[in-house]
Formats: sequence, C-alpha cells, structure tokens
Amino acid sequence: MIVVGGEALIDLVPAARPPGALLPLPGGGPYNTALALGRLGAATAFCSRVSADGFGESLLAGLRAAGVDLSLVQRGPEPTTLAVPSLGPDGSASYGFYVEGTADRLFTLPPALPDGARALALGTCSLVLEPGASAYEALLRRESGRGLLTLLDPNIRPALIADPAAYRARFLERLLPCASILKLSEEDAHWLGGRVSDWLAAGPSAVVLTRGAAGLTVWTREGAEHSVPAGSVVVADTIGAGDTVSAALLHRLAGAPGGVPADWPDVLAYAARAAALTCTRPGAEPPYATEL
Repeated sequence: MIVVGGEALIDLVPAARPPGALLPLPGGGPYNTALALGRLGAATAFCSRVSADGFGESLLAGLRAAGVDLSLVQRGPEPTTLAVPSLGPDGSASYGFYVEGTADRLFTLPPALPDGARALALGTCSLVLEPGASAYEALLRRESGRGLLTLLDPNIRPALIADPAAYRARFLERLLPCASILKLSEEDAHWLGGRVSDWLAAGPSAVVLTRGAAGLTVWTREGAEHSVPAGSVVVADTIGAGDTVSAALLHRLAGAPGGVPADWPDVLAYAARAAALTCTRPGAEPPYATEL
C-alpha cells in the first residue's frame, strides 16, 4: 500500500461561462496524487484531516470512487480550504488560498500506518501550515526511520510561506534527509535555490525534475542522469499534472527492490504520458490505468 499524506481542498477554477464564474473542483497536491494512484490501480490510502462540510464529503467521495482507503482520514467541523488558481496563456496556474481555520491544517500524527504500507508521499500546503506541518514532518521522520520509501514533493506555494528563509532551512535540514525521492518542478527548484548535487547530498537517492513542455529529468546519487520528452497534447490546463507525475513515479517505484528501478527512462516515460493526459482536461483529472 502507498500512503499519501496532506491536504484535500477545493480549487475554484475559472469557468468559460458565464464570465467571471468559478467552478469548484476537488484538489490539493496530495489529494490529486492519491486520486491518481487509485485510478492507476495502486493500493492507496489517504492520510489527512478533512472537513465534515459538503466540500469535504465530495472530496472523500472522489477518493472512494477511485478505490482509495480512507481509514487514516481524520474529520473535523472546520471548513474546507479553498484555492483560487489563475491560469496563464499556456494553461499554467498560480494560486491564492483561503486557509484560516480550515480543517486540513489541524491534522495530528496518527499512531501507526497500516502493516502493508510500503511507501509514503507528502507535499504542498501540508508542509507549510501549522500545526499540521509539524505533524506531517513527524510522520515523514518516523516512517523513513522504519524503512519506507518516501517521496517528497514541495510543490511550493509562495503565497502561503511567511518566512521563506526558515522554510528553505527546514526543507534542506529536516525534510530532505528523510526523503528517498525528491520530485519538484523547475519553479520549485528556482524558489528553493541550491543545486541537484546539494539535494542528493542531503539524503534522497534520486531527484526528479518536471520541466513542463520540455519533459522530465532524473538525477541519481550514483551519478546517472536521464531525460524524457513531454507528451504532445492540446493543453486545457496544467492543474494536477505534477501530482500525476508523483503518483506515476510511486506506482512504479514502490514495486522496485529498494525503490530503485531497473529502467529509469521507462519510469519517466510512463509518468510523462500520465501527466500529458491530465493536461488535456480542465482541473485535476488524472488518467485511469486503461488509458495508459
């Protein structure tokens, strides 16, 4: 089983009609990753705190339909976090957030993960917003210490980070040493600063960089470097594409001995195909296994 920890929220995505309308769609990097894993056929559990409001119910219904285990989900009466993406001409998204007093940031450390857990993925807002961020960090540290494959996707949202220097230090000194795989975008890499060699030295065995239309690249601790092109598709938007990459990577890596694949280019090509299909659909709508 692959456990995905982090926020589930609602993206208020601009609709084509009427002008100025916003369409509520399920979202949040970890939520999208769990949904994508379920659709790809991986045994998946979602570990989060979700509101008992109508949005929260719809979020869980989406995961349930994808076959995701919800036994690790905590519930609360607080409202669901809202994100408002603004789409650029190329379909890329930037975000504003409504996060004060919302349910997901009050996540607490669960006593244990299921016995069958083989991998853990964390990322996005859940690594920033306290007090939940400290609980997720404790979860990452605990599960890494007992040998789980761990994937970290910082998925930086600058609007949520009040102290960038403190976050960068936490990322490098406390999060990276507990990560098996670091997956990040070019925008994340630019914001975080540093070099791939610095990140590999801090702990991960591999760094996977998403490069938009230029595709994906991986660097490994052993010095290997592999790249694959992105799929050629008509882009509706890029919402959820990076999260689909995380899911596809986990789906392939969790079954490899020690989380080290025999064929990195094949793994990257699979992730690129999955992400390309996500980009053809408005909002975060990852593909099913049968589509790949």
